[in-house]
Amino acid sequence: MLVAAVAGVGAVGDASPQTEADRALVVADAETGERLLTVPVAEGDTVALNYTHSVEKTPVLDVYAVNGTSLEMVRMEFQSYGAGLPARADVNVTEDGTFVFDPEGRYDRIYVKPGEIAGHRLLVKDRTYDLVALSDARSVELFVTNDSRSTTESHL
Repeated sequence: MLVAAVAGVGAVGDASPQTEADRALVVADAETGERLLTVPVAEGDTVALNYTHSVEKTPVLDVYAVNGTSLEMVRMEFQSYGAGLPARADVNVTEDGTFVFDPEGRYDRIYVKPGEIAGHRLLVKDRTYDLVALSDARSVELFVTNDSRSTTESHL
């Protein structure tokens, strides 16, 4: 089962400094574009997807950092190899046996199909959101926007 797909990055945003009030992470219904969650973010803030791998039944954590209006993948953690996991990556193994690596990738949009079994959760800074409940298990897209005027943080 494909857990997450990403869309390539376009042009890099302008170089002017931005503050937390200037940007927001948006979770939108991938089909309709309806905004389901908008959370203020700043340069360097972490955004992560945590889920259970559909085949291996082990936890996976994909960590991104806000980089302009893109999400740059900075870390992936997993506990076993399986379909869709990086079998040929240069990984480090932690003391508890978790595989960790720093994958390349900078994305304008990340597409996710939240699932009941996978239990997809979104972690933004110090908050956790249940993507399955938020989206009613429909596909979502995550992206960073400069328009935070409509910021409405959900408390799932």
